[in-house]
Amino acid sequence: MGRNHAGPGRPVLPGPVRGRLGAVAGLAAAAVAVLGAWYGGTGGPGGVDVRVRSLLGDPGPWWRELAEGADFLGEPAGAAVLVAVGVLGCLVARWPRAAVLLVGGVGASVAATTLLKPVVGRTIHGGYLAFPSGHTAFLTAFALVVALVASGRLGLGRTAGPSLVLAAGAAGGAVMGWAQVVLDAHYPTDVLGGWCTALAVVPAVARSIDRLADTPDAQRS
Repeated sequence: MGRNHAGPGRPVLPGPVRGRLGAVAGLAAAAVAVLGAWYGGTGGPGGVDVRVRSLLGDPGPWWRELAEGADFLGEPAGAAVLVAVGVLGCLVARWPRAAVLLVGGVGASVAATTLLKPVVGRTIHGGYLAFPSGHTAFLTAFALVVALVASGRLGLGRTAGPSLVLAAGAAGGAVMGWAQVVLDAHYPTDVLGGWCTALAVVPAVARSIDRLADTPDAQRS
């Protein structure tokens, strides 16, 4: 039987985006390593952090409420609702492999930031581990997975597919990163680290899921 366009046999990392996202993932992993080494063990903002924070200025009450709303999406309750809605959408579309990617990609990205924090040892507000930002990694990963699903559903090519995925990841990271900096929860470079973590992890998880799902034993089950 042929593979259904949106069914369990369809890869979550389509061929047209695989190579380019693989290159991006490698660069992102390198960026996390460099930033982690540079800011490891520090307890204050760097020069870049100070300049970026000064450019954002002091937000008014309305902007702060908006930032708090974005921040909630990265909290356990908000994240659970967002992922549940996404998984339901994947299942309704009869694409269980995409549902696995949503849970695995987002979960692995957040887990990676959790493991990296004590290794890097950068702190904020007197002792809270800050690098990389888990909130930023979460929303970036979520946006990347949604865009990968959309790219696969629409059958986008080598230019449009990667462009959509990277634009979505940039948008998700920018929204949550802005909120984290405005709320003084993270330094801007923490946000950059979280964004790069998701860019490195999601393509790797997607490739792993496709390889496992395409094994003869998995296809027979």
